[in-house]
Amino acid sequence: MYTVCALYHFTRFETPADIQGPLLDLCQTEGITGSLLIAHEGINGTIAGATPAAVDRMIAHIRSLPGCADFEYKLSTAQDQPFGKIKVRLKKEIVTMGQPNVDPRAAVGNYCTPEEWNELISAPDVAVIDTRNDYEVGIGTFKGAIDPKTPTFRDFPKWWEENKDRFHNKRIAMFCTGGIRCEKSTNYLMQQGVEDVFHLKGGILKYLEDMPEEKSLWEGECFVFDQRVSIGHGLTEGPHELCHACRRPILPEDKKRAEFEAGVSCHQCVNEFDEDRKERFRERQKQMALSTERGERHLGRTRLA
Repeated sequence: MYTVCALYHFTRFETPADIQGPLLDLCQTEGITGSLLIAHEGINGTIAGATPAAVDRMIAHIRSLPGCADFEYKLSTAQDQPFGKIKVRLKKEIVTMGQPNVDPRAAVGNYCTPEEWNELISAPDVAVIDTRNDYEVGIGTFKGAIDPKTPTFRDFPKWWEENKDRFHNKRIAMFCTGGIRCEKSTNYLMQQGVEDVFHLKGGILKYLEDMPEEKSLWEGECFVFDQRVSIGHGLTEGPHELCHACRRPILPEDKKRAEFEAGVSCHQCVNEFDEDRKERFRERQKQMALSTERGERHLGRTRLA
């Protein structure tokens, strides 16, 4: 059983490169896998350890970084190793929105606990907006939530500008997987003059952990950026797999469809790639099968956040 830790924290790192090396060294020493992003605005990522103690030591190290003493994180478990290796990358943003003036350290929307969230999103004057990518929303969201159908988080400001008039005299409630995208999106909306902005503290992960299923307003599964692909109430692993061509989630029954070819296409992407690209996918799939036969792990199976 692997311990999975999803984390983020907005703080000011004057020299992110000085943080990168020691963090990578500790991950390698502890056998930590996953992906960590470091920028001037903070840290974000999801990691996994073979033991809880290894993850605890990583958490302690992150708490020692400038401004990170009170950073929050979410723990869950996975039956199999969810990542192929560790990547610690320097980025311009720890979650890319492309809005240089957005700063969650200055102000964010009103936090809601899972219990408060149910009452809030059931109110008739509240518009509930899912800030995640379209393929994430496709396998689960909150009852009645608006899907912006954005391929990436960078597309959210443009969507808001084109649709903001729909939400005149509405309170806005937004949510995402762990909370990081809402930290930025609520700050962005406040800068646009929206006064009543709310977001789900701890994101969907916290809600699915704390909210009893019989009281839940969540419908479907929650997409996660690791080999589990999806999780449900109680943070249990869901039924989804990844199409290794388009990286979208699919269900086991989707593999029985005529459009599905392992590693090459699924019903969602069968017309998106030309034959040259599909041949490259077939060769990759062949190499992955050979790695499996040798008892090795092929890194092509891993999608990192």
